[in-house]
Amino acid sequence: MSFCIAARIERWPVRGAFTIARGAKTHVDVVVAEVSRDGITGRGEATPIYYHGETAETVLAAIEALGSDLLSRAHLQHRLPRGAARNALDCALWDWEAKHAGRPAWSLAGLPESQPLTTAFTISLGEPDRMEADARAAAHLPLLKLKLAGEGDEARVAAVRRGAPNARLIVDANEAWTGHDVAAEAARLLPFGVELIEQPVKAGEDHCLDGVRSPIPLAADESCQDRSDLPRLAGRYQAVNIKLDKCGGLTEAFALADEAKAMGLEIMVGCMLATSLGIAPAMLAAQGARWVDLDGALLLAEDRPHALQQNGGRLAPPAAELWG
Repeated sequence: MSFCIAARIERWPVRGAFTIARGAKTHVDVVVAEVSRDGITGRGEATPIYYHGETAETVLAAIEALGSDLLSRAHLQHRLPRGAARNALDCALWDWEAKHAGRPAWSLAGLPESQPLTTAFTISLGEPDRMEADARAAAHLPLLKLKLAGEGDEARVAAVRRGAPNARLIVDANEAWTGHDVAAEAARLLPFGVELIEQPVKAGEDHCLDGVRSPIPLAADESCQDRSDLPRLAGRYQAVNIKLDKCGGLTEAFALADEAKAMGLEIMVGCMLATSLGIAPAMLAAQGARWVDLDGALLLAEDRPHALQQNGGRLAPPAAELWG
């Protein structure tokens, strides 16, 4: 029996602006999918992967093109490619299955009960004095992630360290170190206690990391979309950043994490800007991850009812009224 599918686009304002090397955002457009059957409705949310050319409109169109031809999560994996449209529907199906079974989603996934997670909080890209001020305002949080730009990065990291002397630090180069000596750039950040560097080079140019011995682990973000990307990451990266919007849902996220771990790669679970509905399923994938970066809803000016609660950098599992 097929599911009835409905979907819509929603716009949510960002608190201030979210700035990375590719530009700034003052709002995020998300797509909410609902699947209904047997009087039960499950919900999922996805954020378009803009660097793949996805928009809220193209994601919505992909979902609507399915009509009512959707039978199960397994069926979905063959009907849609990786990306935001499949993520919205996959997470909606997980939500439906949990409600239909009368069990929480973590139980359906065969996991222990979900626990609060320490999440990174993002310091947007800016001039060092601005980033230092932002870091000082977030200095009470245990883990900060700062955006880099390629030039002047050492000064930015030093400024954030001054602002938050006790926080753990991870950095995201957003491909901006392409053409740089990655090992040398990493060595300059070592004295500031940086423990992870995301995506130093452009996706597709991962060969630039052949033979690179970075003193800080490197994580593949744009270079790791789903399991098909793993073979070319071996020997070049030490970790992968799993995002549900990239890989196409929680189902693929679990499989990707298992295969990455089998290759000896560390796991990071991240997110796009999203409401708590989009972040909630990622919390399942993040149970046991070494690094968690699920602050997408915390960066918004407002959130949904039953929003995820954060206390001192610890993100509590979602309420059943929200998802799962």
